[in-house]
Amino acid sequence: MKLLYFVGATLAVAALSYAFWPIPEPLEQNAATVSESDTALVDVLLPDTLSANAQIGKSMFEAKCAACHGLNAVGQDGIAPPLVHVIYEPNHHGDESFQRAATLGVQAHHWRFGDMPPVEGITRGEVTMIIAYIRELQRANGIN
Repeated sequence: MKLLYFVGATLAVAALSYAFWPIPEPLEQNAATVSESDTALVDVLLPDTLSANAQIGKSMFEAKCAACHGLNAVGQDGIAPPLVHVIYEPNHHGDESFQRAATLGVQAHHWRFGDMPPVEGITRGEVTMIIAYIRELQRANGIN
């Protein structure tokens, strides 16, 4: 009987935690940043230069990810979140999180955009280059 109460209390706490978990707000906008469209959720400061891997990752991101996440990972209102956001900092969403999301898809948990489907035909190596690009964008915007 005690086990039943414990399980019920645990489920109640989990449900309340989920219901009241804060939904992140977009980053504050800064006059020195750029956004690509009216649907962009954040403005992103672009780095002066990109490493060779990040340059490859940028072209792959534009081909495989930008349709949803927007050019330069600014997100798109009603479509997909910005990846240049503190939620995706390396200590919270490590590189393997990006690998798994691209390969397996991911259930919505931080944002209210719905589930992300797997990216068809993407390889682990391509995602590695895309991560290099995302991380350089993040660092240029103070997300380490």
